[in-house]
Amino acid sequence: MQRNTSVSQELFDAAIAVRKRAYVPYSGFRVGAALRASDGQVFVGCNVENVAYPEGCCAEAGAISSMVAGGQLNISEIVVVADSDPVVSPCGGCRQKLAEFGGPDMIIYLADLSGVQAKWRLADILPATFGKEHLRSGE
Repeated sequence: MQRNTSVSQELFDAAIAVRKRAYVPYSGFRVGAALRASDGQVFVGCNVENVAYPEGCCAEAGAISSMVAGGQLNISEIVVVADSDPVVSPCGGCRQKLAEFGGPDMIIYLADLSGVQAKWRLADILPATFGKEHLRSGE
């Protein structure tokens, strides 16, 4: 993990803006995510809670769903923003979702409200990834 790294202002601002729209009546913990698809488009997502906690949706998953709905399938970078010290990182499920659409060198920026505080490669936070290559087609 690297500290005090930078991400484009556009991506950071998009994550900050969507974070404000998070639906968090139970925890009050707002998270925003903005990703850049390989074609340069930016897609955003925020966490959405549900009274049945396992049925909520993480910000990263929302951004990925938005990207897929927009016709893109490859992530080049993502920023995740929360008002937290230390900064939050994607949960295990979101790490696997990121692996589905990003390669091992995809960059994940972790930020608080003041800016990016950490930068990781996907391979560093999800080593030995389970991927499509593990599945056998036709069996």
